[in-house]
Amino acid sequence: MIGKIDHIEIEVSDADEMAAFMEKLGYERLRETEHHGTSYEYVPADGEGPLFEIHTVSGEEVPGINHIAFGVDDIERVTEQLEAEDVDSIVGPYDVDKTGRTITNFRDPDGNRFQVVSDDENDDGE
Repeated sequence: MIGKIDHIEIEVSDADEMAAFMEKLGYERLRETEHHGTSYEYVPADGEGPLFEIHTVSGEEVPGINHIAFGVDDIERVTEQLEAEDVDSIVGPYDVDKTGRTITNFRDPDGNRFQVVSDDENDDGE
């Protein structure tokens, strides 16, 4: 039902500092958005591996992994499957204009947040 990791969102103390660190690891900046304040998206230079979304913590957030997101082709169908499997805390699907993605959030038995995501730029209109 769910396969490859689309992205991992990391909340950090300083997004600029973390961005410089990611570049030291060989990641390249894909884009900068205003999602959660200034947010950076980094991809491996060789194209193998998930995107990292990085932003500075705010409010009640704490540094660490915010969520792991899995890319899916049919987010409506996957969300219905999650509901049928009685997965906890399903919210979505809904559009995030700042990233051009449609997402559904859900939680594992320990309360960790996961996400399925459909990239609207790559959708074929189905």
